[in-house]
Amino acid sequence: MLENRDYTLIIDKSGSMATPDQKGGRTRWVTAQESTFALASKCEQFDPDGITVYLFSGRFKRYENVTSSKVAQIFRENDPSGTTDLAGVLKHATDDYFQRKSSNQIKPNGEIILVVTDGEPDDRKAVMKVIIEASRQLDRDEELAISFVQVGADPQATRFLKVLDDELQTAGAKFDICDTVTMDDMEDMSLSEVLLNAIND
Repeated sequence: MLENRDYTLIIDKSGSMATPDQKGGRTRWVTAQESTFALASKCEQFDPDGITVYLFSGRFKRYENVTSSKVAQIFRENDPSGTTDLAGVLKHATDDYFQRKSSNQIKPNGEIILVVTDGEPDDRKAVMKVIIEASRQLDRDEELAISFVQVGADPQATRFLKVLDDELQTAGAKFDICDTVTMDDMEDMSLSEVLLNAIND
């Protein structure tokens, strides 16, 4: 299932990502860079043409065909600042998937979108709406998976991400395409387990 699919990674670069989580500890931004590098290295085994990476705050930037060797450069070019317009970047990523689908440019096993974020989005309802609308355009639920990986320990963010994981179908989603992983979960799981969970959720 991990073969023959595309991987898109969406990384939060809002101001709060500069926060260190323990006193004198690494910032969330450094943690995100490390997970991105690990993810890109792993995904190269399944998707040799590299992955698509978005960095977002109030606006977003898209990088295509990113291999692990390009990750450090992307992080050097960007610094955490601004707000968290998650709905905007998620809509772009899902629209892009459906555009490629309509012109038969997607891989047989679809796509996994991984979102690395530390906080609450500017607009919760808009994020839910984007995911619900995407789910309604799917033919089968394993074709598109959206996995949220939480860095940092903001309890409000955790609660919101759990809602995305558990309650979108009652809010009208056609399939349950969301999965949430906290950094604590990540520590006990290998990346392939995280990716497989995203598909099998």
